[in-house]
Amino acid sequence: MRVNMTEVVDCRYQTRRTSMPFFCIYHLGIKTGRRMGERRANKGRAAYVDRYSSRLVLCAIGILVLSGLDAAFTLAILANGGVELNGLMAVLIEAGVATFVGVKLTLTGLALILLIIHHDVRLTEKIRVRHLKYMLLVSYSCLIGYEIYLLRLANG
Repeated sequence: MRVNMTEVVDCRYQTRRTSMPFFCIYHLGIKTGRRMGERRANKGRAAYVDRYSSRLVLCAIGILVLSGLDAAFTLAILANGGVELNGLMAVLIEAGVATFVGVKLTLTGLALILLIIHHDVRLTEKIRVRHLKYMLLVSYSCLIGYEIYLLRLANG
């Protein structure tokens, strides 16, 4: 008897799972859900993949965009009489605006590439590298808010 494997029908109920939002408390590792431990036998070892989730890529793009906004707002604050406290960035600003923005975005981009490649590496028992990216996104958002506040103060 021969069975034709091309005619297998998928009888699984596809709508039983809800879609995951862009960001939820599970991503921070605070609330782990039902699965408390690792399912993999090689616990603690990083898994490297060829394709990354859209959530991970959107987070990286968001950080890069916020880094660009940070550069623009920094230049605006300096134009209003502010002082750059970061020594490396102060040297780059003196070298020229294009140099400052180019180096800042390049360094941010390279750091993000490393963070994305190693996104599954454990730093502690509960914290992975991917959690750092979300913390960076929140930190950059707070920094942008602070810079907007400084610009409003400067403009009266």
